[in-house]
Amino acid sequence: MEWASWSEFWSMGGRGFFVWSAFGVTAACVAAELVVLRRAARESRRRLERLQRWDAAPEGVQP
Repeated sequence: MEWASWSEFWSMGGRGFFVWSAFGVTAACVAAELVVLRRAARESRRRLERLQRWDAAPEGVQP
């Protein structure tokens, strides 16, 4: 594929809106997934720390 100018590249033969919007939606979904995964990992680490404190606490004493 060769384009004579940047404007031809961005227009993609008249289909640029669909091509670039598909890239944009995909990038937004990937970014959202990364945010959700990061939050879930953080919450899992917090739960694990709470469980470890609970397990390390003396019998009958809750942290």
